[in-house]
Amino acid sequence: MRIEGYLEHPILKITVFKMDNRFSVKFETRNYEQTYKLRMGNGMDTFENVKKWVDDEMKENVLSHFNLMHQLSLQQYLKMEPSDEDEFEDII
Repeated sequence: MRIEGYLEHPILKITVFKMDNRFSVKFETRNYEQTYKLRMGNGMDTFENVKKWVDDEMKENVLSHFNLMHQLSLQQYLKMEPSDEDEFEDII
């Protein structure tokens, strides 16, 4: 796998990889990542075509999914926090 190029975005790091018969588009934030694998063919044979595939609507949808991922992660952390009931023993 080799890096084919990067796409500019103010929030996301977007890297396009090429391997054998597919491109992989990796979107990253500080804590999360999403990768989409695109088979080559049917107009998806060049880096320029991948850039067209990653349009503004796609970027907005990816950001929305990152938000959902963050909410899920927070929910899981909250489930792990000890409850107040377990914090102190009863004193009689």
